[in-house]
Amino acid sequence: MTLTETGPNVKVVPGAVLPRARPRRRPGRLVPSLVGLLVAALWFFPVYWMWNSALLPNRRLQSFTPNFLPTGGSLDNFRAVLGKGSFLPALWMSLSVTLLAVTVCLLFAFLAALAISRYRFRGRTSFVVAVLLVQMLPAEGLFIAQYKLMQGIGGLESIWGVSLLYAALVVPFTVWMLRGFVAGVPVDLEEAGMVDGLSRTGAFFRITFPLLAPGLVASGVYAFLQCWNEFTIALVILQREENKTLPLWLRSFVQASATREIDWGQVMAASSLVAVPVIIFFLLVQGRMTSGLVSGAVKG
Repeated sequence: MTLTETGPNVKVVPGAVLPRARPRRRPGRLVPSLVGLLVAALWFFPVYWMWNSALLPNRRLQSFTPNFLPTGGSLDNFRAVLGKGSFLPALWMSLSVTLLAVTVCLLFAFLAALAISRYRFRGRTSFVVAVLLVQMLPAEGLFIAQYKLMQGIGGLESIWGVSLLYAALVVPFTVWMLRGFVAGVPVDLEEAGMVDGLSRTGAFFRITFPLLAPGLVASGVYAFLQCWNEFTIALVILQREENKTLPLWLRSFVQASATREIDWGQVMAASSLVAVPVIIFFLLVQGRMTSGLVSGAVKG
């Protein structure tokens, strides 16, 4: 491109290609971006502090000078935690209980959400109100009844007994989450599939069900976190040392006797190990969570 300048004016030679103008940065977006970065840093700092403390010895953690960088750190705390030999049984117990509870929860919550979103039946309003009322009940008020129930059916110290209680704990809110996703998918999509020759069941599984996958994943993430971090129900139902879940296993590191101080380095290392499966789970499902609910379902 050739440009000729005459004083302050700029003349363009015919046939020349002008460069694209750079988009101006809007100053109004700078402040929200900085605020978002600050909030993200504040949210991430406790996680970083946990990992940082897990690499430091207990004497440095108890000093009055904070250690923001793990200089001179080591993996001794992780070796000490894993050397006790109780982490893998607790990990297996938590994974078994959580996955079974999430599966049962999604199955019943999905069917309930379909029923209250797509069908009009007698007692529908009462059922919706009952779901709300169950959410208002304090969990502590149900411990005695839950213990007696599990004792009567042989569910104490068992994976299926704790999973049943976990599923009952998260089903009400999961029903409300899935109800919104189901109501967001137009019924016209199924009717259009039935016009093209599909049965009602075929139209549901081939058209509607794939569109509900993000909702199922989002609800599954909520149920997974609630079951993975649940402490009080496991404390009541699981009394044996070999049946402890990870939250109960983590509790053993802070139950120091009167003559022994708490090793906070091992506590932070154990907390980091508990968080690893959750991070892996999020990495596996984050693609589904960010995908659109009905993206590309209707065109034209």
